[in-house]
Amino acid sequence: MKEKLINLLNNSYAPYSKYRVAAILVCKDNTEFKGVNVENASYGATICAERSAIVSAVSNGYKKHDFSHLYVMCDNDKIGMPCFICRQVFLEFFDKDMEVTCMNPKGETLTYTVGELCPYPFDSEDLS
Repeated sequence: MKEKLINLLNNSYAPYSKYRVAAILVCKDNTEFKGVNVENASYGATICAERSAIVSAVSNGYKKHDFSHLYVMCDNDKIGMPCFICRQVFLEFFDKDMEVTCMNPKGETLTYTVGELCPYPFDSEDLS
């Protein structure tokens, strides 16, 4: 997965921050969806790599709970973590025991469950 993510970093569009991010979402049927961060001069219009991969999967017919693992890489020595907007989207589509592995190009990794990344969720139960 490391090499796939390193290659995918080249597709990132990050002219403002120069902070490239790649993500690969693996479905329970082993289909993979790729995503990269796509920045915009109007920063609020920027989309993160994680959400890019998720919306691609949903656009291709995958549904809530169809996912088994998310891999994320930043082109930085530090291991980057998903932002809180992405974590909110994780809660919408991923099981709380699904793992998210964050890594850097050197191959150092940190793996957490969605439940660990989102210990105090706002989800559909809050709306009932």
